[in-house]
Amino acid sequence: MVIIGAGECGGRAALTLRDLGHEGPVTLVGDEPHLPYERPPLSKEAMTSEAPLIKAIASDELLAERSIRHIHSVRAVAVDRAAHLVRFSEGSSLGYGKLLLATGSVPRKLPMPGLGGRCVYLRTFNDALAIRAHLKPENRVAIIGGGFIGLELAASARKLGATVTVLEAQPRILMRGVPAEIAEIIHKAHQAEGVKVLTGQGITAIADDGTQVRITLADRQDIVADLAVIGIGAVPVTALAAEAGLAIDNGIAVDENLCTADPDVFAAGDCCSVPLAVYGGRRVRLEAWRNAQEQGALAAKNMLGANEAHAAVPWFWSDQYGLTLQIAGLSDEGRSTVRRDLYDGAFILFHLAEDGRLVAASGIGPGNAVARDIRLAEMLIAKRATPAPEALGSQSVKLKSLLAA
Repeated sequence: MVIIGAGECGGRAALTLRDLGHEGPVTLVGDEPHLPYERPPLSKEAMTSEAPLIKAIASDELLAERSIRHIHSVRAVAVDRAAHLVRFSEGSSLGYGKLLLATGSVPRKLPMPGLGGRCVYLRTFNDALAIRAHLKPENRVAIIGGGFIGLELAASARKLGATVTVLEAQPRILMRGVPAEIAEIIHKAHQAEGVKVLTGQGITAIADDGTQVRITLADRQDIVADLAVIGIGAVPVTALAAEAGLAIDNGIAVDENLCTADPDVFAAGDCCSVPLAVYGGRRVRLEAWRNAQEQGALAAKNMLGANEAHAAVPWFWSDQYGLTLQIAGLSDEGRSTVRRDLYDGAFILFHLAEDGRLVAASGIGPGNAVARDIRLAEMLIAKRATPAPEALGSQSVKLKSLLAA
């Protein structure tokens, strides 16, 4: 068993192979020098903790104990499917019986001239350390992109005292998958913490002279910063699969078992797109921590012949300024919305399809205020339930009772 990509997904897959009793060789290959680690802390704890540490999935000792060979700082450059070989950048090769591609994604590049060393992206722990060095009270930070990563980083930067401006070309922040009602609360929370949020403004020019970055907006306003962090989305790492002749469809195309057209090659995590049965086979690529865990474990099962279909409901979360946002399902599948108010200003929006089926739930509130009900909603979505809208909106009706029904 060979796994290319030693991140959350690949690391979980390797451990699961052992959990399921596989006794043959397991090799985990990654291009970073670190142990497999979780990425969500990169925009939060890695920025704000006194001593930033990698949140490793497994220690060297555990990997050795489980007989998992971890090859780091090596890049896979070719897959020879006929010979069942993976070739690496330094000239070596490795044979496989089953291969898992867990190559992840990389930040989408901003296609503009003028970007220099003070225009950076956040993907790795080393990226986080480089950005953290600039998050000081006397520094100005511009964040290009009002998505999850950019906003979490803005919150961390403000916690450390930096002056922060968020630039979003779309009409509002969190356009992708987050209802406007919830995005507005996050927007106001950032403003209350002193973040300048500019939406609906395209960038016409960037000038990075090595000491500061000058960003010119469409309205001719200039934003001057000591550092610009670009967070405008991610693209799947598919070149290895494409060059091996595997289908690409917004990521490495896999079936419901996470298998490519080659029965000996699987793909999982950010790099692949998978048909979701709960949405009628809609092909979706998910960039989320829990999805990486779940798909890594499922791929391991199916590499061992389980033939188990992907059935998990998409789930996303973000923490900012004590507020927790959680979303289960795909809100764009909904045609109507029902609101349920909880306590301390927390609420959940339930998204219903035309036939009344619950297809998503989006919640926000302090701490874990929405966690339990979002989890119950997730279970209702998986069961393709059609709960009465008035029951969903009523605080007096427990979601657990709808699940039992």
